[in-house]
Amino acid sequence: MRPVVGELRLSAFGPHRGLALPLAPVTFLTGPSGSGKSHVLAAHEALAALAAGATLEAAFPDPAARVPDRAPVDAQGRRGFRIGCTVDGPAGPVRLDLAVQAEPALRIVGERLTANGETLLGTALRDPGRRSVQAAWLTGGSAAVTRAPFPDDRLGTALIPLRVAGATPGQRRVLAAAEQVVVALRSVFACDPEPERMRAPAVHGEGRLLRDCANLADVLRRTRHECTTRHTLLARAAQAACAGRVHGLDVLTSCDRSGPVTAALDRGPGQPATALGRLGSGELRFLALALVLLTGPGVLAMDPAAELLSARQALTVLADGFDRGLDRRQNAELLRLALLAGGRGHVRLLAAVGEEAAAAAREAPGAAVVDLGHDRHARDEQRTARDR
Repeated sequence: MRPVVGELRLSAFGPHRGLALPLAPVTFLTGPSGSGKSHVLAAHEALAALAAGATLEAAFPDPAARVPDRAPVDAQGRRGFRIGCTVDGPAGPVRLDLAVQAEPALRIVGERLTANGETLLGTALRDPGRRSVQAAWLTGGSAAVTRAPFPDDRLGTALIPLRVAGATPGQRRVLAAAEQVVVALRSVFACDPEPERMRAPAVHGEGRLLRDCANLADVLRRTRHECTTRHTLLARAAQAACAGRVHGLDVLTSCDRSGPVTAALDRGPGQPATALGRLGSGELRFLALALVLLTGPGVLAMDPAAELLSARQALTVLADGFDRGLDRRQNAELLRLALLAGGRGHVRLLAAVGEEAAAAAREAPGAAVVDLGHDRHARDEQRTARDR
C-alpha cells in the first residue's frame, strides 16, 4: 500500500469552522468565491512543507490571513487554527492533528499522532515564555513514554525519527506511523502554470518542472530523451486538446549547452512547426498540467521522501484553478488523464475547479466532487439549529 492522505481536517481555518474532507484519488473542489477552496489547498501544502522540515513561518507566511475574521481572542489575546489529516498506508489509518497559534506569536501549541485510538506522539505548550513544547512519545519498555522538549516552530512528527532508535515495539510503532505520515505529505507538488512565463525560451537546466511551469521547454527536452514513452503520451494528449494537427512535440536547443531551449508543436511533414510562444494560454496550461499528470517526482521540482522507493509512493498534485482558461475539450482530456493516473495509484489530484468542470467530473466514474459552498451552508444551518 502506498501511503496517501485520505482525509483533511480544518477548524477555524479561513471560512472553515470544522471541515472533514475525504480525499479520493481524484478530488475536485467547487463552490462560490469565498467558500474556501484555496484554503483547503493551502492547508495541504502547508502540511507538506512541515513534513519536509520547513519552519512554521515558511509554511504559513501570513498566518493571520488563515484565522477567521470574526474569531475572538482568548484571555491572553491569542488566536489560532487547527489542521490535520489521516494517512492510510501499511501502518493502518494514522491521524495527525495540529493546533497552531497565529497571534500574538506564531507557534505550534499542540500536536497529536494517533493510530487505532492510541496516542503515539503528543506535544503541548507548557510554558508560554519558552519557545518549545513538551513532547511525549510511546516507548513501551521499562518506561511507558519518553519526554523531551521539541521546538515550537517545527512538526514533531517529522523530528521524531531523529529521537527514536526503534529499540522497543512501542518505538517501532511510533516510527512506522511517523514515516507513513511524512512520506504521504512530502509527496506533494503544487502546480499553477503561468502561460506568459512559459512563452519565452527556457534556460538549459535540470529539466525539473517549476511550480509556474516557466521552464516547460527544458522539461520537454529532458522527457524527449529520457522518458520517451511519457513524452509520446503527452504528444497524443496534445493531439486531442490543441488546435490544428499535432504530429508530435519538438524541442530545439543551441549547440551551447548553456543556451536557450525552445519547444514547438510538430505539425507534420511539410508543415511549419508552431512554437510554444505562439500557442494560446489554454493550450499552454493544458500541456503543463498534462505533463504533471503523466510524469512523476523525478521530473518535478520537489524533494520527495527518501524513506521509500519512488515506486512505493503516490504523488499528490495540488492545483488551484485547475480549469482556468481551458475549453471543454481540454478539460475533458485532463479529466481522462487524471482518472487514468489515479486509477494506477501513482498520481493523485486535489484541484479547485469551476462549476462547468465540476459538472463534467460528476458524470465521470472515479472522480469525487465536493461542493464547499453547499456543504458549508448545510453545516452552518445545522449549527444554527443546534444553537436554537
